[in-house]
Amino acid sequence: MAIKKNKSKHLFVCQSCGHQETKWLGKCPGCGVWNSFVEEIHERSSSGSGLSLSGSASPVRLSDVSADDCKRITTGIPEFDRVLGGGLVPGGLTLVGGDPGIGKSTLLLQALGNLAQNGERVLYVTGEESASQVKMRADRMDVKSENLYLLPHTNLNAIRSARAEVNPTVMVVDSIQTVGIDELESAIGSVSQIRAVTQHLMEVSKKEGVTIFVVGHVTKEGTIAGPKVMEHMVDTVLYFEGERTGPYRILRAHKNRFGSIQEIGVFEMRQEGLHPVSNPSELFLSQRANGPGATVVTSLEGSRPLLLEVQALATHSHLGTPRRTTSGFDPQRVAMLCAVLAARADMDLASLDVYVNVVGGVRLNEPAADLGVALALASSASNHELPTDMVAIGEIGLTGEVRAIARINDRIHEVASLGFNRCIVPQIELDRWRGADPAIPLIGVSTLKQALRIVGEMGIKQAPKPRKTA
Repeated sequence: MAIKKNKSKHLFVCQSCGHQETKWLGKCPGCGVWNSFVEEIHERSSSGSGLSLSGSASPVRLSDVSADDCKRITTGIPEFDRVLGGGLVPGGLTLVGGDPGIGKSTLLLQALGNLAQNGERVLYVTGEESASQVKMRADRMDVKSENLYLLPHTNLNAIRSARAEVNPTVMVVDSIQTVGIDELESAIGSVSQIRAVTQHLMEVSKKEGVTIFVVGHVTKEGTIAGPKVMEHMVDTVLYFEGERTGPYRILRAHKNRFGSIQEIGVFEMRQEGLHPVSNPSELFLSQRANGPGATVVTSLEGSRPLLLEVQALATHSHLGTPRRTTSGFDPQRVAMLCAVLAARADMDLASLDVYVNVVGGVRLNEPAADLGVALALASSASNHELPTDMVAIGEIGLTGEVRAIARINDRIHEVASLGFNRCIVPQIELDRWRGADPAIPLIGVSTLKQALRIVGEMGIKQAPKPRKTA
């Protein structure tokens, strides 16, 4: 009797998003990327297979499940633990992405060093560096432990053997695009290889309780390279943000099954590695500028309120269509604020180039910064300095009203702790203030025009006009 063999099927797979076609296409209909299709051989099995993550196919009552085995493990890096939701979860699979050179490998090696010194057996799989190169980086960061094992390899079978030999509690694979399986004929780094390796790592993490971190390359658009299904398979997706030429890095969770995605971790890149910043507000304001267009706003990042410096510049335009250029702030929102200033506060910015910058490389997504940005734009356009001891908080609507914001108490506490003497807030928040008297004087405003008038009455001095050069 003939034995049925698995049949292979040739498919063209987009290396950007994982979209499959039976023929080659120049442009992917899924993500729109050109020349991204590669021919791959897919094995089709005659029988389906499944995975039991608990070792048993029988259902269990939720009340009978014990959570004692999921006690978190701290990495010794408070900012890292904050983003993870309080530490490592046994059996968690985490994907870490970011631009090349941003500090992904540095952070994970530091975390492994701390865990190893605390008695955990850890394994660092590197497919991009040799063992001696990792050793040089570890010596520079003073990472030393007998419980930290290195494996410079790209073959999944070798990684399986090393994991069985070391039996680690935490493992790092750097990077997922360099690891391949011999059974697949597609090239290492292809969609099929990435999907298969991620599937194997997920099985290991869930069935054996190993905490696994995988590093992923990013595309030119800033997303993690490989199929989108990889992000659905993992428990947590972390992104490193920041300018490589600057000293500050921000770690942000885009997906987290074990914690909030609103938390951020702030780090400073130094010669000896990444240094966690416990008070980011003080850091971002340490080199604060004085002059027209500079102000301070608040932003909520998870449970942490941050104070950030916003700089605005409104200058004469030599173009038919003035520029609206931003860094760290939504350009569409800047255009809206310029329109509100013109329509509701009689301040015409239509003929001016407008530039807005959030200092420190932070991305400011909260509407509570609207009032501060609008005051900074008005300050630059009129060449009047804003008070240096003032913070502005509030969302601005299209009718020019200043709307309520969330968690005003936490914001005011942070403002007062950094030595500011007054704060402009929405009038509705002042009317329903809850708790004891605020730590600093609060100035309530109902409209943007009222806020401009009050700021003008604070005795702001007009800055000297720049000297014209020949």
